[in-house]
Amino acid sequence: MGDTLTNKIIKDHLVEGELRPGEPIAIRIDQTLTQDATGTVAYLQFETMDVDRVRTDLSVSYVDHNMLQAGHENPDDHRYLQSVAARCGIVFSRPGNGICHQVHLESFGVPGETLLGSDSHTPTCGGLGMIAIGAGGQDVACAMAGLPFSLTAPGVVRVNLTGRLSPWVTAKDVILELLRRLDVKGGVGKVFEYDGPGVATLSVPERATITNMGTELGATTSIFPTDQVTRAWLRAQDREGDFRPLAPDPDAEYDEIIEIDLDAVEPLLALPHSPGNVAPVGELAGTKVDQVCIGSCTNSSYEDMALTGALLAGRRVHPDVNLTISPGSRQVLKMIAESGSLAGMVEAGARILEVACGPCIGMGQSPRSGAVTLRTFNRNFEGRTGTADAQCYLCSPPTAVAAALSGVISDPRELGTPPEVKAPKRFLTDDAGIIFPPEDGSDVQILRGPNIKPIPRREPMPETLTGEVLLKVEDNITTDHIMPAGSRILPLRSNIPAISEHVFEAVDPDFPARAKEKGGGFVVAGENYGQGSSREHAALAPMYLGLKAVIAKSFARIHRANLLNFGIAPLLFDEPTDYGRVRQGDQLVVPEVRDVLGAGSLTVRDETAGFEFRARADLSDAEREVLLAGGRLNMIK
Repeated sequence: MGDTLTNKIIKDHLVEGELRPGEPIAIRIDQTLTQDATGTVAYLQFETMDVDRVRTDLSVSYVDHNMLQAGHENPDDHRYLQSVAARCGIVFSRPGNGICHQVHLESFGVPGETLLGSDSHTPTCGGLGMIAIGAGGQDVACAMAGLPFSLTAPGVVRVNLTGRLSPWVTAKDVILELLRRLDVKGGVGKVFEYDGPGVATLSVPERATITNMGTELGATTSIFPTDQVTRAWLRAQDREGDFRPLAPDPDAEYDEIIEIDLDAVEPLLALPHSPGNVAPVGELAGTKVDQVCIGSCTNSSYEDMALTGALLAGRRVHPDVNLTISPGSRQVLKMIAESGSLAGMVEAGARILEVACGPCIGMGQSPRSGAVTLRTFNRNFEGRTGTADAQCYLCSPPTAVAAALSGVISDPRELGTPPEVKAPKRFLTDDAGIIFPPEDGSDVQILRGPNIKPIPRREPMPETLTGEVLLKVEDNITTDHIMPAGSRILPLRSNIPAISEHVFEAVDPDFPARAKEKGGGFVVAGENYGQGSSREHAALAPMYLGLKAVIAKSFARIHRANLLNFGIAPLLFDEPTDYGRVRQGDQLVVPEVRDVLGAGSLTVRDETAGFEFRARADLSDAEREVLLAGGRLNMIK
């Protein structure tokens, strides 16, 4: 029996465990990336490890999220990040150089290598044949220190692509089709490996769009093989030397096979408030639109921008629509400027935003109250736009442009003959936005602003966990619910005491005060708790408030790891029906927790309601040690 491409790369990097789905393994990490919303805390943790210089082949620190300089906090963080990078041997991507995933794809991604990033959309580089995984900042800090990355060995799903996309149908519609079939939990514990004759019809940026948004399936990562399309794209980036042919063995066996006929894919939309709530564009046609945003790490490549410019050329944005466009990188911006696409966008009435994540992370461009906003982004969680009652839809660039021109949701196939956009034979490459570290950074002083505070730590796990159910929530609670983003809160990312005042703000604004008054306690949750971003602040800030355990029906992969890293026990109901019996405000006791963690079920006493139920942690031996120590930093020390 042959190997899948996924397993080939993992085996090349395996340092612990056996590669069987569901088993704990650890892999060597070749590259890491951070962005400024997660990077400050990641590097503060790296500093505690007493490692002078990163031990990866390449680590890159990007500034792309906290770009609004409305006070000293964000620029102070950027100065800190640049000084740490110089001291510790990290490449620094300056503000304005581009979105981490787009720039990494263009400049640094290498087929067959492993990439760990403190951003959940790190799998973008799977479009180049990398095993690229999103994780919390602490896991990335440990990888930079030379430690392997621990994970559960995933099952591998073959997505067999046949046919060719019809005019006006895009790679965004392909991943939306997969989300329509599987929803946001359908990829948990899996890698989606794309193969089949349809692969050769997709460009590298199209493949990257699909792997980027595979994160919304809950997948560990997604990956494409490499071929002559990959080679030509790397050659155009002046990086042909990084090319390596990669493919699964012809007789590889998969845990699951999904068939997608590209000819049959149609323009799709994800409706509010979930990327998995997908319907054909035609079913929503005529819905009035107030705002359209084009860009984000999912759809801001040169091809996306050139197509957008071609569609807008000679036309005018509808007077009732506010259209914003965010190029994904400095390279993309330069190329659309030289080609004339940028001028066509401006003449049509579009607002050209900074080269950054921008509206995708809630950093500006919040729509009016009650607005309908169409976005080519990857997430449409409630409130993520910065406007609590906005109705956010996700779509492809052609569908977005069609709505911007007509003022209503429209099928892009009504626009006529699509313009032809070809990938350039040579991209405009330069490193003006990149600062490479000195060979010896030992004399570099690390610069800290007043908003940068030390990382709080937790005491080792006690013998008994006791406390109140501080909050009970339902299924699919996202990291945006737990720790909101946006221009008001993101600047506090390096100040845990300050940002903790916003935990669960959109769900229950009294949560922080109640948690402090009660001396901490528990959260009870439904399925897929912690869906969404890799932001470890969704675990770190609740830990600071005294959260001892989350008892849920199931957890999202990255958030579960973040809870463990900060000493919060991720417990699962043995019987999901017990979820309905526990109430907010109940007093819970988990006795002998140190002795039974990892050994099977724990007894949980609900002393308020007068009953007991069973919960389990499903921990590996390494995870148990981390939890008993009160978090991974404690264990490393």
